[in-house]
Amino acid sequence: MASLLTDPLFEISGMGPAPIKTFYYLSVTKSLIIWRWWKISLRTVDRRTKPGELKESYQDFLDDPQLQSEVCMVFGRHILQYSKALCQGQFDYLERLPDSLLLYIMSYLELEDADQLGRTSRRFRKLYCSEEFWGQTVHRHCSTVSAEVASLALEVGWRSVFFTSKLQLQKLLSRRRLKSEEEQKEQIPDPDTKMEKSLDESSGKDHLSGPDLDSLPRIIPDPSLGTETGTGFDTNSYCEADPCPEPDTCSEFTLPVSGQTLQDIEKGLDDVQKPDDELCSGGDCGAE
Repeated sequence: MASLLTDPLFEISGMGPAPIKTFYYLSVTKSLIIWRWWKISLRTVDRRTKPGELKESYQDFLDDPQLQSEVCMVFGRHILQYSKALCQGQFDYLERLPDSLLLYIMSYLELEDADQLGRTSRRFRKLYCSEEFWGQTVHRHCSTVSAEVASLALEVGWRSVFFTSKLQLQKLLSRRRLKSEEEQKEQIPDPDTKMEKSLDESSGKDHLSGPDLDSLPRIIPDPSLGTETGTGFDTNSYCEADPCPEPDTCSEFTLPVSGQTLQDIEKGLDDVQKPDDELCSGGDCGAE
């Protein structure tokens, strides 16, 4: 048990009660009592004051009422009583045990007894409220703990799992499963959506990589072709470039026509130019 005694056995520090602003330090080692102070003051005469230190043996401390009075004034009566008990060889070995060993001891206690033990000191209260204690409590009271319950305990805590009824625990697990399934569905892409996205990207790439239609010259349509819509021509378009930049080189374009064809054309023109009387024959026009 002597190996559990660390050096120092106990130490505490703090500022004295108002209006005192002096800083104090108390340490109980395996053989000495160390008392230090550092006076903090705005007065000019105290600015160069150096920290003080006093070392006494256990017996000297027990016989020094002045030092005991200062310890009681600064840190309280309970600190003085604990320091005197250490000087008299009354060591608290339970407080000096490691946390793992204390948790192992607490595992054999009932919950009411463990709660009462947690009220004795801050350290036991911290152990009683720790996840390690409630995790081993759940494993001790339950024959088997599934992986889902262990995963849920990481989110809500082992204490909440222990005090939750089986019905409520099943509801929490089912909700957690549904939530995980929904998240998996959101992570898996839809094939149709993926195809549409790829088509949109490809069309966008074609649009970007294709020629700029605004930069192409506009073609003047032939008026003889008509102005019907859907022919592929814009009748309001124009060509900024002159189709005949050199007037001398532009000549009227004629089609080659044979002699017989010219005679037929002239004959048709003569018939059109004849008077109406000549066009009427056989008295049909007069009858009309």
